[in-house]
Amino acid sequence: MDKITALMYGYDEHDQARWVPEPPGNPERGPFERDRARVLHSAGLRRLAAKTQVVGPGETLGSGQQVPRTRLTHSLECAQIGREMGQALGRDPDLMETACLAHDLGHPPFGHNGETALNEIAAGCGGFEGNAQSLRLLTRLEAKVLTEDGRSAGLNLTRACLDAAVKYPWTAATAPKYCAYPDDLPIFAWIRQGAPDERVSFEAQIMDWADDVAYSVHDLEDALHSGAVLLAALRDPAERRDVCATTRVWYAPDADPGALEEAFARLVAQPFWPHDFDGSMAGLAALKHLTSVLIGRFCRAAEAATRELYGPACGRYGADLVVPEQTRLECAVLKGVTAHYVITEKDHSANRARQRELIHDLAHMIMLGAPGTLEPALRPAFTRADGDAGRLRVVVDQIASLTDTSAVAWRDRLTGR
Repeated sequence: MDKITALMYGYDEHDQARWVPEPPGNPERGPFERDRARVLHSAGLRRLAAKTQVVGPGETLGSGQQVPRTRLTHSLECAQIGREMGQALGRDPDLMETACLAHDLGHPPFGHNGETALNEIAAGCGGFEGNAQSLRLLTRLEAKVLTEDGRSAGLNLTRACLDAAVKYPWTAATAPKYCAYPDDLPIFAWIRQGAPDERVSFEAQIMDWADDVAYSVHDLEDALHSGAVLLAALRDPAERRDVCATTRVWYAPDADPGALEEAFARLVAQPFWPHDFDGSMAGLAALKHLTSVLIGRFCRAAEAATRELYGPACGRYGADLVVPEQTRLECAVLKGVTAHYVITEKDHSANRARQRELIHDLAHMIMLGAPGTLEPALRPAFTRADGDAGRLRVVVDQIASLTDTSAVAWRDRLTGR
């Protein structure tokens, strides 16, 4: 997809600009194709293969079967969903795929649990947020393009691709979830040039919904595989009521309890919903059919509602993604199933406490020995940092880059285990 094709999707030279000017590349490749390739070949994306989605690599649940999905497989599945949705709604498919591949790059080891621990550690340098760390990685920490003074410009993606990866286009002063730390404001301001204040781009909205759809459906599939969730239990109204209560705590605090229960009952009553899962070939096929139908159901509902309101959508800020309320509730209860049976499960909660302790221990030990305890690429940033806050940020960058397994290995190495 060359530059002319990008223009056909409504992306002008402003959208295709890069923070650091580069010489022309292959004329047969468009700017968003180049962006997609850069994310696919990035170290950050590879590291997601060993980072937690719901349970970590090697953890077991229920019957003892390993849960296969990681942040990498989730990102790939999100990218497939987002690419198709974006194209259906008139958005450049390579740009959409790039944003979806990039959306979780900043997540630290141990998933949201690690994020909580790092936010505590980073209180002295402005906090930690996975989305802000993703932007930092894309624009400062990945090794691809250098500025004139030899510092990293990250992957140096186009303005439109970076903006599509920004779900929360504001700082911590606005809301608990945000996409830019104070020292990343210059590149953030460049990305948002010409954008309405705090307006989420159409592409980022599609990416966000693709993310919700992917993990709500696929985490349910993994939970069923593991034996942590039994389909028979979900047919019990009392059991569903408990799941809906968890859903309200975790994902839908403003939802009407009755509406959540109706959404859950509606899903379970559908002909595509299996009666049981026994691990047989027929059972595996029925489960795959369930995931396919649910993804199509959630995506088509949003596509149809958006087209009904806007017609053929055009421009990065020319439309908002419209997701019908009953679709949002159905998606929420599926996420609630995993939260109820997996995330809040007692043994899993105890493991999460050990993970947070490990992250705190790592921060202490790395800071004590820095810059020597840092990877070589991060040592110059620590040395030239202006004050304790700047040095702490580099230590946080180091820990956030680790995988679940390498975080344990670093702890063992630094403690001499």
